[in-house]
Amino acid sequence: MEKRLEQLPKLAEEAKKENKKYFSNLKRKTPKNLDVVMKELHDKEFEKTDCLDCGNCCKTTSPIFTDKDIERISKHLKMKVADFIKTYLERDSDDFMVLKTAPCSFLDESDNTCFIYDVRPKACAEYPHTNRRKFIQIADLTITNTAICPATYNIVEALKKRLPMESNKKVRRK
Repeated sequence: MEKRLEQLPKLAEEAKKENKKYFSNLKRKTPKNLDVVMKELHDKEFEKTDCLDCGNCCKTTSPIFTDKDIERISKHLKMKVADFIKTYLERDSDDFMVLKTAPCSFLDESDNTCFIYDVRPKACAEYPHTNRRKFIQIADLTITNTAICPATYNIVEALKKRLPMESNKKVRRK
């Protein structure tokens, strides 16, 4: 897995231009069954993917913490909300509450487990978001996630094979 993680950013960068064009075309002409296809590809990928073998998302990025997440986690940790925020969170440039540090403060790097797994942020529970409804709305995030999550990379590559986009070239008729 470590070798795959080392290669992933390069692979994702090499596919980025193609992926942007693919998703741009997909947005213009979104198949009615896209969400169903994405769920199938997601489920198939996660039958063979164990996130505990990787943990790269927890090591390199931060989820967005909603107010509900903050209340639930601070209660679980027996902390006041203000103390939890002061200890662990900061506002990012988009005005979202995110972790101050990476890797995640709640990650046990020895086995990639999460100390707050049962009350983790909604964004963590839903990551990498490849099985969500209205998937096309997060195409840009998905492209970003291909450089972080090997499963996301594999899902996007499988999607391009499953739903190839027609060539933009028009055939001239005489």
